[in-house]
Amino acid sequence: MMRIGLLSDTHGWLDEAVLRHFENCDELWHAGDFGPGVVEQLEATGKPLRGVYGNIDGPDIRLKFPRTLSWNCEGVRVHMIHIGGYPNRYAPGVRNELEKEKARLFISGHSHILKIIYDPKINCLHMNPGACGRQGWHKVRTIVRFAIDGDDIKDCEVIELHPR
Repeated sequence: MMRIGLLSDTHGWLDEAVLRHFENCDELWHAGDFGPGVVEQLEATGKPLRGVYGNIDGPDIRLKFPRTLSWNCEGVRVHMIHIGGYPNRYAPGVRNELEKEKARLFISGHSHILKIIYDPKINCLHMNPGACGRQGWHKVRTIVRFAIDGDDIKDCEVIELHPR
């Protein structure tokens, strides 16, 4: 079983509460718009970090993280992109990518809106953890914690942090 801490849109600020909530996680996944200094803070936890760059990320982050990322976690194919939309409103080309990858879990960020939606048309769960940084129009900062056990995505928890 793999326990995942999912976050996005930190925009250069990482609340220490995020790290406390992710203490028991095996991996950290960031769906883009890291901003300066956040990669280093997340790497300092010693946990494996997966992520994609976002539209505000500069060349240093773009050299370290790709635009899209696909991998297997336990028995689940995961696909991540910063600007991806969501079921019935995917960004151009994203649904094709998900079908090509046979993704069962689709992670995106960018909107600053927390969404967890299942797409029965392609048998894929979409997660956008919302935003946990201080910049943006969101009123509540959010992160997501969940587990992947074999081919089962389970124990999903939405965590609301202090207001922005």
